Amino acid sequence: MIDIERAASSDLLQLLTPAGDLVGEPDQVAFPVSEIAAMYRDMVLVRRFDTEAIALQRQGEMGLWTSLRGQEAAQIGAGHALRPHDMVFPSYREHGVAWCRGMDPLALIELWRGSGAGGWDPHAYNFAPYVIVIGAQTLHAAGYAMGLQRDGVVGTGVDERDTAVVAFFGDGAMSQGDVSEAFVWAGAQNLPVVFFCQNNQWAISAPVTVQSRVPLARRAAGFGFPGVRVDGNDVLACRAVTEAALQHARSGQGPVLVEALTYRMNPHTTSDDATRYRAGEELADWAARDPIARVHTYLERTGELEPAFFASVEEDAEKLAVRLRSEVRALTDVSMNTVFDNVYEDAPAELRAQRDELAGFLASLD
Repeated sequence: MIDIERAASSDLLQLLTPAGDLVGEPDQVAFPVSEIAAMYRDMVLVRRFDTEAIALQRQGEMGLWTSLRGQEAAQIGAGHALRPHDMVFPSYREHGVAWCRGMDPLALIELWRGSGAGGWDPHAYNFAPYVIVIGAQTLHAAGYAMGLQRDGVVGTGVDERDTAVVAFFGDGAMSQGDVSEAFVWAGAQNLPVVFFCQNNQWAISAPVTVQSRVPLARRAAGFGFPGVRVDGNDVLACRAVTEAALQHARSGQGPVLVEALTYRMNPHTTSDDATRYRAGEELADWAARDPIARVHTYLERTGELEPAFFASVEEDAEKLAVRLRSEVRALTDVSMNTVFDNVYEDAPAELRAQRDELAGFLASLD
């Protein structure tokens, strides 16, 4: 297993190069081919889901979509490192982590389409609802981790009992006060939380270079815990580092900051025009570091998988896309009146009056 303190002193941890070559120490890359193949399959399916979601948004089936293209390795690697009883607090782009937690992609599309109640049962997946407020989920994660600590499920030495929390966020969130507050509290209280920053280089149109003069992982030292910088396009490195960070936290050694150096290949959202602030040469450079291509190359070189495996993955990806197209178009529209539902068991008179006023206004438009 990766040694967190040692990894914190390195510039960038990488186990699988863009050319598909394994690097690093033998014990760090000792993943069975079957596990690497499983992560490859998840990355391919999640990318296909993401591509289909963009197409559905362009066809008017959703108001907005947040693409994860380019960040599959960071999310699938981290997702595979989680134990079932660990808790995840995502931002709004963690579709790959949601997939690893067993969520149906349709639930994510419902959220952006406005066809549901706007969330899901977090305890069903140990995956909290998406958070739009930048960085707020880090405080939620710190609070949850504080609860775990007081419940006595940290540092017991029992794998089935010891629990950790992961908070996912982007590089832009590192400039938010909420994140610094979460770091302060987690460090001071020695909380079992892993802060996983997907540094995708752009906070909408603001490059990370205008937000920090040093690698983001180095900020952790100021709060009293380790920070590790990892190749975020390397699924093996992300898996190994997240496993080590989670074990560090679960065993009572406190928080860890993981900075996964990756790239957002698509615009910030489907309402963004990234050509206004990003150069084509930059995209080409990162495309050469594609997270899926390097795993495909490595698996082919091992000779342990038949060509039928890769064909079956592509077939499963297409089946997923076909299912999503059908099920999304079958979703019913939700009335605006539903914003008043599931708020109070017994709604106050003032709220009932507002609901009735809205209903009357909507009826007048027919």
